[in-house]
Amino acid sequence: MSQTFVLSVGGSLIVDQQGINYEWLKKFCLLVRQGIKNGHRFYLVAGGGVTARQYIQAASKIIKASQDDKDWVGIEATRLNALLLRVILGGLADPAIIIDPTKKIKSDYKIRIAAGYKPGRSTDYVAVALAKRLGVKRVINLSNIDYAYNKDPRRFKDAQPLLNVSWPEFRRVVGDVWQPGANAPFDPIASRLAEENKLSVAILHGGNLTNLRKCLSGRAFIGTSIK
Repeated sequence: MSQTFVLSVGGSLIVDQQGINYEWLKKFCLLVRQGIKNGHRFYLVAGGGVTARQYIQAASKIIKASQDDKDWVGIEATRLNALLLRVILGGLADPAIIIDPTKKIKSDYKIRIAAGYKPGRSTDYVAVALAKRLGVKRVINLSNIDYAYNKDPRRFKDAQPLLNVSWPEFRRVVGDVWQPGANAPFDPIASRLAEENKLSVAILHGGNLTNLRKCLSGRAFIGTSIK
């Protein structure tokens, strides 16, 4: 049965500390093309990741940049990553990148690419807003971690992975405030919108494409499920 998938693609999968992740991009775009052949549609929301954080840090080292300015720097990084995805996917993807998820969506293309929207709204928020508008009940968040944790695993050795978790529990972990360039497993504002609209979110490591295929097909996968 054909489905529409909304994927929030972490920018650090597209560009990591070593540079543009060519090998992953080739394999990921092949997976999407195979999905199209099976009758599915994809909405891919590109994050800013390392690129956004490096540019935000550069601005902050030189001047006392405002929150809005830092957000706009990050937004432009997401749009660059989105353009890269669109070019790689060629004629299968709509040439117009979605930058406002609140506008009516009308397109015959099987792949739509989206990017950052406006200050105070992350690409996770864009993904949730698109899912809400499209009537899609789950957002798949592709990150560079296998699970979301109950606390930052880089700082706390006793951090525990979250497997199946409710929105109230998850929101106690991520809080209520969005910060430009933040490295949260899923943005707090997007989390609130998802809970309000009874959407579920799957968080998994985007580098494991075999695991992603399981998630897309509705099978058990390695990752965090929030609902």
